Amino acid sequence: MFRSVTAAVVAFVVVAATVIGASAFSFGKYEKVKVVNGAVSIPTAKVNDGKARYFKYSDGGKEISFFIVKAADGTFRTAFDACDACFREKKGYEQHGDKMVCKNCNMRFATNRIGPHAVGGCNPSHLPSVTSGGTIVIKADDLQQGARYF
Repeated sequence: MFRSVTAAVVAFVVVAATVIGASAFSFGKYEKVKVVNGAVSIPTAKVNDGKARYFKYSDGGKEISFFIVKAADGTFRTAFDACDACFREKKGYEQHGDKMVCKNCNMRFATNRIGPHAVGGCNPSHLPSVTSGGTIVIKADDLQQGARYF
């Protein structure tokens, strides 16, 4: 009986650690940002290594998620962490090398193709931005346009 109780306790601890670890990982994915003077500003130095960085903007209780990635062509690409086709599943994207992959349907998109001309289907939904003086600037109005995805 002692062994079965010990085994049950060990199993519980392992499961609890896994759940807590997974939850902590998923909650830590997004950095919260705030609008100042009508826009969100993010230093390019923060996203300069080619790894996608995920951000979250709160607008009247609605959480709007987006990512920034430095593409292989050296430009910064911004998109909502949602796509035109799978957004209802609320799974978003993850990065695999120089591709962003839809976590719902597994479609892959080269980072240097993310932008205003890649629309429809499962493309990352474009989020307009401007890079100026070492800062990526995203207008609050543009962020709010993505609210329908979340």
